[in-house]
Amino acid sequence: MSPQRVKKPPNSLPKQPTLRPLPVPPSVTLETPAVLRLAARAHRALAELKGAAATIPNESILIDTLALQEAKDSSAIEDIITTEDDLFQGDAVSGQFPSAAAKEVHHYAAALKIGLGRVREQEFLRITDVLDIHAALEQNRAGLRKLPGTVLKNQQTGDVVYEPPQHPEEIKRLMGNFLEHFHRDEPGDTDPLVRMAVLHYQFESIHPFYDGNGRTGRILNLLHLVLHGLLDLPVLYLSRYILRHKADYYRGLQAVREDEAWDAWVLYMLSAVEETSRGTLLKVRGIRDLMQETKQRLRSDLPKLYSQDLLNNLFRHPYTKIEFIERDLGVSRPTATKYLGALEKAGLLRKSKLGRTNFFINEPLFKLLSR
Repeated sequence: MSPQRVKKPPNSLPKQPTLRPLPVPPSVTLETPAVLRLAARAHRALAELKGAAATIPNESILIDTLALQEAKDSSAIEDIITTEDDLFQGDAVSGQFPSAAAKEVHHYAAALKIGLGRVREQEFLRITDVLDIHAALEQNRAGLRKLPGTVLKNQQTGDVVYEPPQHPEEIKRLMGNFLEHFHRDEPGDTDPLVRMAVLHYQFESIHPFYDGNGRTGRILNLLHLVLHGLLDLPVLYLSRYILRHKADYYRGLQAVREDEAWDAWVLYMLSAVEETSRGTLLKVRGIRDLMQETKQRLRSDLPKLYSQDLLNNLFRHPYTKIEFIERDLGVSRPTATKYLGALEKAGLLRKSKLGRTNFFINEPLFKLLSR
């Protein structure tokens, strides 16, 4: 379902339910026996992932690989498609990207990093922080919706299926309510993973921006997990699950709007957390093992070259290049060129000329991330 601004004749839409502020009504039971069972499994899987991520010596490795993969999949839900190769050839520092889609994905990753920084520094998010996240994602300062006319349509039929709140003051009020519950963590509150599912529904239904709502909402999911201590890094592949079950995702949101089908929606989101935690855990362990193997080979085959900074570079950048080595290691261009030549000769990297740039590919890492 895609948001569009349209001029609507009177009574052109089916009657829409009013979006109520949180919490959900007392008549709704969120923590059913099925939900609690799945929530317990999801928590166990998430805790394993959190522990495994802590074994990677430099957090930038996971943020610059797994978080970028999450950015790629979240963007793909909105039909912004990029390849793995284009994704890792992009250079956010210099602003050079092989495609427009890769550039948008890197904007998503930058927005995620901004959000992570605010959560860590402040231990909360203000509306201005959400606006900054959205601005980094969309590369504009359009802010919250001010003009009426936004509706959500079924992409196949073109039928209007939902009209989000239209009045600017109502949008502001609902966003204030959303953030209040985003931070809420009192004794006796519902399980934080269940709250994440409710909050994601609420944000998508407020639909506060003209564009970028889905991607902003999925960033907020990860920040909610970090804020409440369920993850230290926003590396969960939630968007991969949603991408694979995209029709169910939109159906579930709409079923809550129309029928208050909360149980199915919460179970969907908990399944996403459990499945993607386990999948991401395998990747984190794979990265850890590859780093150990590469470290041993560097020490035995290229002892004069070995440093932790060099190892980190090879795993932050599946496609590394001279500029990355210069920047990360603080060495001159001739030295960076020498390092990459030695790594290629030792069989640790494969050289590939793409356009005017020589990339040096960490093939085992690239294959692991691409699976």
